[in-house]
Amino acid sequence: MPLATRVILLAGPSGSGKTHPARQSGLPLLDLDDFYKDGDDPTSPRHPALNIVDWDDAGSWDSAAALFALETVCRDGAADVPVYDISRDGRVGTRHFDVAGTPAFVATGIFAAELVAGARDRGLLADAIVLRRSRVKNFLNLLRAEPAIVARQVALGCRACNRNDTLRGLRAAGR
Repeated sequence: MPLATRVILLAGPSGSGKTHPARQSGLPLLDLDDFYKDGDDPTSPRHPALNIVDWDDAGSWDSAAALFALETVCRDGAADVPVYDISRDGRVGTRHFDVAGTPAFVATGIFAAELVAGARDRGLLADAIVLRRSRVKNFLNLLRAEPAIVARQVALGCRACNRNDTLRGLRAAGR
């Protein structure tokens, strides 16, 4: 059965600016941050010094649900996806995500690279990009972490691009 669409996974550190080129591409945009676990989920990792959920740890995120949603969208062209409200520390409902017949859509998030292998294995992947931008433009506390984050996401199957190349890649995959 042919797929209705394919996904472009757009990864990058927090604050790297993933959403802006994703919106500029004109492609439907799925925010993978909506797949965070609820803050009271006992399986969520805790920050050792602050004793709060470590939102920068991939264990705070439901990768299986995210991959299932990507597969559903690619197969059917639409899916019901969670809506996460950070101020409420959890999911507050669902929304219908529909690609409206486009050949590709963008899925962004700091953990998007975690889905590259699964999406590739299932034939869902149009492209996988990690947005690399000047470290000065990211928050100071991310300055030292950003190279390691990008390197890990490249190791998971993304290709590193600057903002302009990211936008070109998104638009090319959406044709």
